[in-house]
Amino acid sequence: MTASPNVPNHELVYRAARDLILFGELTPGQAVTIQGVVDRLDAGITPAREAIRRLTAEGALRASNNRRVVVPELTMDQLQELTYARTGIEPQIARLAAVAMEPADIDALEAIDGQVNAALAAGDIRGYLSHNHAFHWTLYAHSEAEILMATAASHWLRVGPSLRVMVMRVDARLLPDMHQVAIAALRDQDYEAVGEAIHQDILQGHAHIAQGLEEAL
Repeated sequence: MTASPNVPNHELVYRAARDLILFGELTPGQAVTIQGVVDRLDAGITPAREAIRRLTAEGALRASNNRRVVVPELTMDQLQELTYARTGIEPQIARLAAVAMEPADIDALEAIDGQVNAALAAGDIRGYLSHNHAFHWTLYAHSEAEILMATAASHWLRVGPSLRVMVMRVDARLLPDMHQVAIAALRDQDYEAVGEAIHQDILQGHAHIAQGLEEAL
């Protein structure tokens, strides 16, 4: 964890702990302790405790009756809720973003997608998830839809650990590349098609998570 003179230490610890969940380095059902966060992130006890508190409030972690904090395991019903929520919000964010994007912005987005593909080719799951996140949030940032983006961010935290499990069991290189579809639509200034590409990208990932949940029953 790299220190920053402009960001308080407790915020850095929170972001680093959030990324462990977001990119699936903490797996569904895994216990999360203050000491574990301290050791893993070389953090102090107070910011580690605060990070766990915040992530629990956001639904990224769950406190059980015995006060044990764990990464939640998605149920099929919860995944269905997340599918409804994400496909209702993120395509609209993408449409709003598309209207504001210049050719240079699209080039930058395509460069990130190149990093997504390179990580996949190298079998770098963590790299794939982080670059995939960067692709979506670089696109979404152009929308300036802060309320919608904050809501979408909470959904990503809930699905991140299960998404990693999905990528580990499915060769994502064989799936339709909806990022490229979105980029082509951006260049054509077809804003509805951009939203539809993001819609299909979400459905694709969630379908494979659902398959994994069914196989685990």
